[in-house]
Amino acid sequence: MEMDLNAQVKKAGFLQRLKDFPSQLKDGVIKRIKNVHKLGKDDPRRIIHSIKVGLSLTLVSMLYYVRPLYNSFGVSGMWAILTVVVVSEFTVGGTLSKALNRGFATLVAGALGVGAVHVARLCGHKGEPIVLGILVFSLGAAATFSRFFPRIKQRYDYGALIFILTFSMVAVSGYRTDEILVIAYQRLSTILIGGTICILVSIFVFPVWAGEDLHKMVANNVTKLANSLEGFENEYFTSSEKTSKETNSCVREYKSILSSKSTEDTLANLARWEPGHGRFRLRHPWTKYLKIAGLVRQCAIHFEILNGYVLSDTKAPQDFISKIQEPCSIMSREAGEALKAIAKSIKTMSRYNVCVSTHIKNSKNAIENLRLALKLSFPDTQKDLLEIIPGVTMVSTLIDIVNNVEKISEAVEEFSVLAHFKETLDPKLSPELGQHQLLHKGTVKPVLEGDNEEEYNNSPHVVIAVHDEQPPTVSENKVMGADKTTADVV
Repeated sequence: MEMDLNAQVKKAGFLQRLKDFPSQLKDGVIKRIKNVHKLGKDDPRRIIHSIKVGLSLTLVSMLYYVRPLYNSFGVSGMWAILTVVVVSEFTVGGTLSKALNRGFATLVAGALGVGAVHVARLCGHKGEPIVLGILVFSLGAAATFSRFFPRIKQRYDYGALIFILTFSMVAVSGYRTDEILVIAYQRLSTILIGGTICILVSIFVFPVWAGEDLHKMVANNVTKLANSLEGFENEYFTSSEKTSKETNSCVREYKSILSSKSTEDTLANLARWEPGHGRFRLRHPWTKYLKIAGLVRQCAIHFEILNGYVLSDTKAPQDFISKIQEPCSIMSREAGEALKAIAKSIKTMSRYNVCVSTHIKNSKNAIENLRLALKLSFPDTQKDLLEIIPGVTMVSTLIDIVNNVEKISEAVEEFSVLAHFKETLDPKLSPELGQHQLLHKGTVKPVLEGDNEEEYNNSPHVVIAVHDEQPPTVSENKVMGADKTTADVV
C-alpha cells in the first residue's frame, strides 16, 4: 500500500514537471534573450565586431570557393581561415598586435625551419633526425625561455608561441617530404592573406581604437574621484538620512578605479601598436596614461580610507565637526573642481592650467585655515583628545587627497606638453578671480627731460603703466599708485 502511494506521488510529480516544462522553457528563452539584448545594448560595438569577424571569414573563404585561388594554394587555404579566427580582436591594436606577431613569427620560423632541414640533410640519412631533434629542442627551449622576459611577455608572447609552433611543424614535416619549400610558401602566403584581411577590416570598418578607450577610461576615472569628493562633503557633514541615501552612490564611484589596473595596462600595450588616428599622433605618449592612472588609483585608496570614516559609528563630537566643517568643505569642493577641470582637460585635450592651479591653491589655503582651526580647538584633557581622534584622522586623509590631486595635476601637465594639448583660456576660474585679471589695461606717456614742449615730444623714453588688477579711476591716473608696474622703454 505504501509503495503504491509513493508511486502515485512520483507519477504526480512527473506529470507536474511535464506540465510546467513549456512555461519554464519559455521563461528560460526570454531570460536569455534579455541577457543578449542587455549585452549588446551596453556596448553596441560588440555586435559590430561580431559582424566584422563574419565578414573576414567570408572574404578569406574565397581561397576555397574560387577555383584559380584554390589551384594556387590548395588545402593550405585553411591556414588563412585559422589566422582570421585567432587574430581577430575587439580593438585595432589587438588585431594588429596578433597579426604582425603571427606574420613575422611565421616568416622567421619558416625560414629557419627550411634551413634546418637542409642542414640536417647534409648529415646523411642517419644523422638527419638527430640534427633535427637537436635543433627543435634548442630553438624550442630558447623561444620558450624568452617568453619569461617581461617585455617579450607583454608585447611579443603570441609571436614567440607561433615561432615555436611553426618551426617545429616545418622542421619535423620536412623529414618526410621533399616539397618543403612549396609547403612553407603556401602556408606563409595564406597566413599573410588572412592577417591582411583582418587588419583592413579592423581599421576601415567601424574601428575600435584601444587608445581612445584608454583615453576615455582615465578621464572618466578622474571624474569619478571628483564625484566621490562631492558626495563625501554632503554625506559626512550632513546628518540627514535622505541626503545620505542620495549621495551614497556618488561616494562609492571610486571603487571601480581600484580594480582597473589590468585593463589600463592591456589598453596601453595595445594602443602602442595602433597607427595615428584622430587626435592621437603616431608616437602618442601612451605610457603617460599609466602614470596618471597610478596616481588616480593612489587617490582612490585614500577614498577607501575616507569612506571608512563615513561609515563608522564612531565620530568626533559635533562641536568639533562644526569647527572644521567649513575648511574641510572648501578643501573637498575645490579639490573636486580641480579634478573636474583635469578630467575636462584630458577629454578635450586642452590645457586648463590656470583653472586647475587656482582650485588647488584655494584648497591649499583651506588647509592652512584648517590647521589654525585645529590649533584653536585642541582639547586640554586626554579624554577629549581621544574623542576627536576620528575627526583628526579624517582631516589628515583629506589633506593627503588634496596633495594627490596636486600630483595628478602635475602629471597631466607633463602629459599635455608631450601630447601637444591645445592652449585654452577658461573664463570660469574661481569666485576669487575676475575677468579683469586676465586682461591688462595700461597707458603710455613720454618721460619729460625738460620743461619745453619740444623736449616733451622728442623724448625717446616712455613710461608704460600696466594695471594688474582693476582699471584705475580718474584720480589715480594723475598719480602712479602701488598697483601699477612701470618700465622704461628706449
